[in-house]
Amino acid sequence: MTIRALRPDEGELLLRATVDNFNWQDERFTASDVLASPEMVYYTELFPERGDFGFVALEGDTPVGVAWALYLPPSAPGWGFVDAEIPEVSLWVAPSYRREGIGRALIHAIQHGARFRDLPGLSLSVDAGNPAKELYRSEGFVEVEGKESHGVMLWRRT
Repeated sequence: MTIRALRPDEGELLLRATVDNFNWQDERFTASDVLASPEMVYYTELFPERGDFGFVALEGDTPVGVAWALYLPPSAPGWGFVDAEIPEVSLWVAPSYRREGIGRALIHAIQHGARFRDLPGLSLSVDAGNPAKELYRSEGFVEVEGKESHGVMLWRRT
């Protein structure tokens, strides 16, 4: 497995990842649903000019995971919004590649990217029953007081 920078032209990968993330427990949304929803479509677009960045895990030439950090505006925040200075992270690993350390490697890459950019932290949102929550905790993410019911977690750069 190799990890490389996510490119802005990889919207299809982000769409696939976003649909799978929203359907982590059961099939509720299609790609069309995500693209038609103002609250979901944000996660399918990467804009480096606003500071967005991410990383792709590859098995050969095939993407098997992706982690990306977006600066969504306070006027249209994502579910994991904390403040305008902290980007919101999404993480996806293809189901057949889970529990192989790919998610952890991508979290390390996105944390390294945050340190490199001198960011104060990273935020995310994860449902209470999602097993990924334990991965985030083990990598230093903690629940945000007052936002626990929305699954908002924050990692602070040290």
